Amino acid sequence: MGDHFEKGQHALLNEGEENEMEMFGYQTHSCRKTLCLAGSIFSLGILPLVFYWRPAWHVWANCVPCSLQEADVVLLRTTDEFQTYSWKKVVWIYLSALNSAFALTPDHPLITDEECLINRAIQKPDLKVRCIKVQKIRYVWNNSEGQFQKIGSLEDWLSSAKIHLKFGSGLTREEQEIRRLICGPNTIDVEITPIWKLLVKEVLNPFYIFQLFSVCLWFSEDYKEYALAIILMSIISISLTVYDLREQSVKLHRLVASHNSITVPVCGRKAGVQELESRVLVPGDLLILTGNKVQMPCDAILIDGSCVVNEGMLTGESIPVTKTPLPQMDSCVPWKTQSEADYKRHVLFCGTEVIQAKAACSGAVRAVVLQTGFNTAKGDLVRSILYPKPMNFKLYRDAIRFLLCLEAPEEVVKKALDVITIAVPPALPAALTTGIIYAQRRLKKRGIFCISPQRINVCGQLNLVCFDKTGTLTREGLDLWGVVPCGKNGFQEVHCSASGRALPWGPLCAAMASCHSLVLLDETIQGDPLDLKMFEATKWEMAVSGHSVHIKGAPAHSMVVKPCKSASQVPVEGIAILHQFPFSSALQRMTVIVQELGGDRLVFMKGAPEKVASFCQPETVPTSFVSELQIYTTQGFRVIALAYRKLDMDHHTTALARDEVECDLIFLGLLILENRLKEETKPVLEELISAKIRTVMITGDNLQTAITVARKSGMVSKGQKVILIEASESTGSSSASISWKLVEEKKCIAYGNEDNYINIGEEVSDNSKEGTYHFALNGKSFQVISQHFSSLLPKILMNGTIFARMSPGQKSNLVEEFQKLDYFVGMCGDGANDCGALKMAHVGISLSEQEASVASPFTSKTSNIECVPQLIKEGRAALVTSFCMFKYMALYSMIQYIGVLLLYWEINSLSNYQFLFQDLAITTLIGVTMNLNGAYPKLVPFRPAGRLISPPLLLSVVFNILLSLAMHIVGFILVQRQPWYNTGVHSACTVQQKNISDLTTPPTTPEKVESNDAYTSFENTTIWFLGTINCIIVALVFSKGKPFRQPTYKNYIFVLMLMVQLAVCLFILFADIPDLYGRLDLLCTPVLWRVYIVIMLSCNFIVSFVVEEAIIENRALWMTIKRHFGYRSKSQYRVWHRALANDPRWPPLNQTSHSDLPECGKGVSYSNPVFESNEE
Repeated sequence: MGDHFEKGQHALLNEGEENEMEMFGYQTHSCRKTLCLAGSIFSLGILPLVFYWRPAWHVWANCVPCSLQEADVVLLRTTDEFQTYSWKKVVWIYLSALNSAFALTPDHPLITDEECLINRAIQKPDLKVRCIKVQKIRYVWNNSEGQFQKIGSLEDWLSSAKIHLKFGSGLTREEQEIRRLICGPNTIDVEITPIWKLLVKEVLNPFYIFQLFSVCLWFSEDYKEYALAIILMSIISISLTVYDLREQSVKLHRLVASHNSITVPVCGRKAGVQELESRVLVPGDLLILTGNKVQMPCDAILIDGSCVVNEGMLTGESIPVTKTPLPQMDSCVPWKTQSEADYKRHVLFCGTEVIQAKAACSGAVRAVVLQTGFNTAKGDLVRSILYPKPMNFKLYRDAIRFLLCLEAPEEVVKKALDVITIAVPPALPAALTTGIIYAQRRLKKRGIFCISPQRINVCGQLNLVCFDKTGTLTREGLDLWGVVPCGKNGFQEVHCSASGRALPWGPLCAAMASCHSLVLLDETIQGDPLDLKMFEATKWEMAVSGHSVHIKGAPAHSMVVKPCKSASQVPVEGIAILHQFPFSSALQRMTVIVQELGGDRLVFMKGAPEKVASFCQPETVPTSFVSELQIYTTQGFRVIALAYRKLDMDHHTTALARDEVECDLIFLGLLILENRLKEETKPVLEELISAKIRTVMITGDNLQTAITVARKSGMVSKGQKVILIEASESTGSSSASISWKLVEEKKCIAYGNEDNYINIGEEVSDNSKEGTYHFALNGKSFQVISQHFSSLLPKILMNGTIFARMSPGQKSNLVEEFQKLDYFVGMCGDGANDCGALKMAHVGISLSEQEASVASPFTSKTSNIECVPQLIKEGRAALVTSFCMFKYMALYSMIQYIGVLLLYWEINSLSNYQFLFQDLAITTLIGVTMNLNGAYPKLVPFRPAGRLISPPLLLSVVFNILLSLAMHIVGFILVQRQPWYNTGVHSACTVQQKNISDLTTPPTTPEKVESNDAYTSFENTTIWFLGTINCIIVALVFSKGKPFRQPTYKNYIFVLMLMVQLAVCLFILFADIPDLYGRLDLLCTPVLWRVYIVIMLSCNFIVSFVVEEAIIENRALWMTIKRHFGYRSKSQYRVWHRALANDPRWPPLNQTSHSDLPECGKGVSYSNPVFESNEE
């Protein structure tokens, strides 16, 4: 229902984005609404509850389909595999509210400009706007295009010229008022959810509604004590969950609280500069940034002056970033795409801190508000936490099925409802909640913090982990190892930093001193660690130009670098940095325009060697460039190239475009930086690989450096080959191509030609089938393969280990592609450029304590990858614990259920106190303590089952149910065949010393004890003892230890509690205390019968334990059964693994393929639901 719509009734919201949704138009129908209201009253609130659980049903019942233009209710459905429904009311915003401020008419010039989305949303002549609010974002109805569109940001089509012209002098007060009303306040409000709301939401969970039904039934049948106990357990469970949710809500509120209380200077077109609260800012407002530090309250485009910003909140790196103004170009292209450079270098993002604002000639640093509220970068980060990507982990889906399977058939008419309530374990939610809390606590002790507790279980299924390189596998800081200058005859002798000698004066020294984005803050030089090391090597000093230094055309307060007093033979007094083109990961370079004091004006560039060389005059680049570069990259060094050229003095530096400056450069040389592995990296990767968990490196660094780090770290083992994949985009004359080369490892690095390092050979094919090869490729090749060689992509990913020069977006795409192959993917990064991938992965682990880490489910205090195996171990332990709890709770319910059904046969049942003892004294205590086992310290090379409905687990449950059934039936029948059995007596204890063979008649003077005759019988006593002690036995049998959890005997509290419970039960069984037996509605039986009960229980324990250990937990046996029946995993990566193992042409070597060939462009496409895997 709701899928068949005519044109105009259905549309896509946020098309192509991560939060894409389908929307359907509906109109409230008064007759239907009345019927639903009547149904709600007559069903005593059950109908609204069903509508709460199924929002689509609410809309379908109350409304009729209509066009989106006429709709007053919109039904939304996510386009992912989960197809989640929600509904929103369409509300009206009336501009007549502004009439008190100024007279607004339909033909007012402010609202007649149809270029602006805000004006296209205003219905004339009524002056009102239709809007909906979805996941904190406001959408308005665009009357001209007939669709809902996001409001709260400047239009993407605006060109830079338009932005400067339209918003360069600010908005009028009237424009501000209209925008404020339609766009809403500039706030990121995350209210602390009231406890009552959390309680209501938790209580309306279907499980607790069932509990409520059960409790009402038990009160009606006078099971007061039991009902109260269940209420107590439910309160404990709900309280634990509510406490956890409340803590997260408070943490998030504190994160954004300061954002909404900032005062900023805003320039109005007529009003001039005014101090305004940040909450009243609107897109298009003109901010004036002073020299003081300020937290950005919105996203803004810098149009005048430059800023130094700390973007730690977004990137996880507290490194100052320089922002440059948006150039005013005549082009009509949208401002984001007007240059090849990353547009983000002009944007000041919400939540980031402006450390320094430097004005240009006009005298003020100005920025136009781009986005407000939840549309901003910080708002997006907060929304990703409030509305996380749903997780379709099969454990939780199977749990519902599991509980449904426990519901009993309604064959026993009189007690059917009672039986159903017995069959579903009331302690289950409390037990599962405590299990997750224990795991969370153990992780917290190890410095790993978790904001999404449900993901702990998912950690147990990880079979592929992606790592960032710099700061994650390798140390954060870089050390300058040396400089390789370039002369007329090629590269010169290496100038090693360890020698202590200063670099001789020349363009190379000048480039190292000035080509950086360092800033002077509080007399301290701050910036990128790479820039810092490079500058320190020159032994120069940094200062800000003041009254003593005046340079024609230079901005006020420009940065000046000077040689220190001890430096000799430096012919210049200093160098002033006039203009910067900041570093961008997309461009892989940065450029500066500088002025020698009393000398020439120069351009310096530094960046990735291949990129810098492409901007140089070919004759200045040494012929041995490639081989020289590989000498260092193959040893794991990070290499940066430098280049320069002279610039004419008559140009105004800020008027020059980047492409005018970056051309005809002279190559200067190479900087060699050392990036050492962290001590923990190699042992951790070896542990993961030995546990058959794939490790993948995703880095923004050079490919050769990445290959070397992969070899050094053990990600690529000795003897394993690395195959380099290079893919080229199609050009005018040729189609896209892909080539495969073997990268040969050289033990001795020496000067030589390129062939020494890249060798195309066939020898890899001899052992490639044994998984002894890895693919390495860069971001550009990955992009080309994704577009032109899609059928090859899954094959490449099967052995793709090294991905270099990857942009943040490509990192996210790669993680998603791995998920499509049914891998459970973990991503570990230090937060810098990894946020997208951390959110995309099943398990994201951030090694940064910056605010960016809040987007990641897990954050580690220790900045190394030791947290990864620890998290996997805890995840596996938590997963096994969940299975143990489900199995135990299922068995406990079925034991109770079997006992009650047998007693119903004799028109009997268990009494309240008997139920109470089993549920509280036995099961609840077991549920709370069984979860205390910690993780096993060793990672084994296989994962626990990811599904509840798996053959070993089902067999275990079914077998133990049958075993319990058999024992109960044997006990039930045997007790009736005892010579002393008589339903009229209250005790057999008075004759227990007599010869059993003489007992043919009831005793003449039975003991009278206070008991409830409705329950007391020998069957009841036998069934209760068998059931109660069986619950203890099952707990011991089901409590798993190795290989995923610590052995059971190490869970001292659990073992001690089982011993106490068993001792108490045996005491009750063998003690002759009339008052105790009377209270528990038990009958005294002969000692020999009690011994029989113990023997039956002992046999049950031995059989159950042996079967569990010898069959259920025998992995080798199950693997043999799988092979015998020809079972093959349906996981995509397993399917591809089998296909490639039988393909003699794979991997291809010494080949170049083109996209127009049928075997490359086409082939087996692959698509399957992400997050689906039952692979063990």
